[in-house]
Amino acid sequence: METRSQYQEELERLEASGLGGLDLVNDSLERTLEAIEHQDVELAQLVIADDDRIDGRYLEVHQSLITLLATQSPVATDLRLISALLHVMKNVERMGDQCVNICKMIPLSGNEPPADEEMVRLILAMGRQTRILIGQAKRAFEARDVEMAKDLVRQDDVVDNLNRDCFRLALEIGDDADKREWAMTMLLAARAIERIGDNAVDIGEQTAFLVTGEFREFTDASH
Repeated sequence: METRSQYQEELERLEASGLGGLDLVNDSLERTLEAIEHQDVELAQLVIADDDRIDGRYLEVHQSLITLLATQSPVATDLRLISALLHVMKNVERMGDQCVNICKMIPLSGNEPPADEEMVRLILAMGRQTRILIGQAKRAFEARDVEMAKDLVRQDDVVDNLNRDCFRLALEIGDDADKREWAMTMLLAARAIERIGDNAVDIGEQTAFLVTGEFREFTDASH
């Protein structure tokens, strides 16, 4: 049986490692956006291959948390922290998968797609805003800052509005079949980015649960 101090050190290590998964996601999203901007198929393939790092982080932290639950019988605040971190890791893994989903679409549009500059601009703006959300979700959890966590809803509204703009633009894109097909592919990419934003809001909800002991969804918009 581990001593109490070893147990607390392990819990702190797992929190740091779990939240570090959000940095991996942010790096993956940054490269995904670069692949969209330049229609870079090779970079997209790198993002797909590198998702093993995010999956590995998820599995390592998840399994270690389950082991702590089984061996230490945590109560009160520690139990809430372990529960919240298990949810965070699920969101981290899903965010990584969404980056992979986007990158799998990039080769479909070809090396010289009939791209619409405004659509690309909107998607890149969505992605940059979502990267801000991920960073804020991490800081809120680290600081146990419920107000910062709740502010994620306001930040996510920006992503949702940009996603709606993408949809409207796709409807107006014209009669060219290739351009329409490209726009549909980009709509799927925008939807994936929007889901990453929703995952960041979910992490904010876990922060509030960790602090208050009550789980409440901040908004219905993300579900």
